[in-house]
Amino acid sequence: MSHKEQLHSGKLYLPNDDEILKEQFDCLEKLYDYNSTRPHEGQKREALLKEMFAEIGDNCYIEPPFHANFGGKHCHFGNGVYANFNLTCVDDTHIFVGDHTMIGPNVTLASASHPVSPELREKGYQYNLPVRIGKNCWLGAGVIVVPGVTVGDGSVIGAGSVVTKDVPPNVVAVGNPCRVLRPIDEKDKNIEL
Repeated sequence: MSHKEQLHSGKLYLPNDDEILKEQFDCLEKLYDYNSTRPHEGQKREALLKEMFAEIGDNCYIEPPFHANFGGKHCHFGNGVYANFNLTCVDDTHIFVGDHTMIGPNVTLASASHPVSPELREKGYQYNLPVRIGKNCWLGAGVIVVPGVTVGDGSVIGAGSVVTKDVPPNVVAVGNPCRVLRPIDEKDKNIEL
């Protein structure tokens, strides 16, 4: 199996492989173009996202600057996803974000990791695990989601949280490490506007 084939396998591989780097740099060219768009160039941004992403739904908005190792090539966003500035998708493997999810500024969704062993890190090895964010979630400012984690539909992750384990659906979870604070229930609908 080539290093490029191992991107999505969860196994160790060398990310500085020539074939991987060429593809990655080609993707980063489009990301550069996206981040260079002007505020009134909404149609241009939308067209670029369709080229850049593995999948992107209707009515998505990603505020530049957007950062991604592969320029979004391994990102799968549903409909109506909103991401504030400085979203970082370490998309060395697949990142899934469900419909109508809101992402605050300075959020990181990281699919890539490195071995704990110093000897393996010194050789440059890496492995990747997918990240899954459900439908209608809200990730507050500065949230970090680490490789292999799933956030369930409808859940809210409080600002500054580091999500190291799966979060069930329809809960509020906060902290470092992130933990479930409480379920989302009927009282959450009674907010005066």
